[in-house]
Amino acid sequence: MSYVRIYADETGETHFEDVVVERNEETYALGEWLISLPYPVKDMRFRRAVVEYPDEPHVAPARQFLVALAGLTEMEVSDGEVRQFGPGTVVLVEDVTGKGHTTRRVGDTIRETLFIRLAD
Repeated sequence: MSYVRIYADETGETHFEDVVVERNEETYALGEWLISLPYPVKDMRFRRAVVEYPDEPHVAPARQFLVALAGLTEMEVSDGEVRQFGPGTVVLVEDVTGKGHTTRRVGDTIRETLFIRLAD
C-alpha cells in the first residue's frame, strides 16, 4: 500500500513524494493482517466538485488525505512535475505553506473526493 504526498520544502517549493505505508502484523477483525498504525484524524468530508478551481496555485487548507472516488484529477506542484490521480488514489496534501499546487479536472466526469483532515 502506498500514497502520494505533496509537501513544501524549506524554500517553499512543492514536490510529490511516493510513500509506502508502514504496516505491522497484528490480530484484527478475527484474523492476522498487515495493518498500518492509526492516523489520528480531525474530520472527514465528501466533496463533489461541480465548479472547478481556477487554474492557479493554491496551498492546502489543512494537512489532509484526499481519496479519489470518481473522475480524473491532474495536479501540478511548483517544481513542475504533473501527475494524474483516478479513483482509488490516495494523496496526502501537506503543502499548507509555500508555492502550492494546481488542481484540474481531466475529462468530463465530475470529480468526487473523500477528504480526511488529520488531527494537529
